[in-house]
Amino acid sequence: MNRVLWVIQVLLALLYLLAGGTKLVMPPEAMAPPPGGMSLPVPFLRFIGVMEILGAIGLILPGLLRIRPGLTPLAATGLVIIMIGAVATSIGAGLTYALLPCIAGLLALTVAYGRWRLAPLSASPRSSVSRVSA
Repeated sequence: MNRVLWVIQVLLALLYLLAGGTKLVMPPEAMAPPPGGMSLPVPFLRFIGVMEILGAIGLILPGLLRIRPGLTPLAATGLVIIMIGAVATSIGAGLTYALLPCIAGLLALTVAYGRWRLAPLSASPRSSVSRVSA
C-alpha cells in the first residue's frame, strides 16, 4: 500500500505543480472560464495556484525528508478542499469539465486517508533518538 500511495502522491504532485504554476504565469485574459463556468477573480486564481504548489510540495517533501510526515495527509486534505471548489465552479460548464478535478480530488482523498490510517509515514530514526536523549 505504501508504494501505491507514493505513486499517487508523485503523480498528484506533478499535476498540482503544473496546474498551480500555470495559474501563476498565465495572463489574466487566458484565465477565462469555459462557457457556462463560474468566473473567479484573477487574484483568487493566483492564490489557488500558490496553494496548489504548496500542496504538491507537501505531498512529497515531508515523507521524502522524513521531517514532519504528518503534513502529508494535511496537504492532501487541503488539495481535496480545493478540488471540491473546482468541481463546484466547473460543473456549470458540463460534467466533462468537472471530471478531472473530481478524479484528482478523489486521489488526494485516497492519499489523505491512506497516510492517516493505512500506511502513515514515519519520522526519521535520528529525530526520535535525539528526542529521547534530550
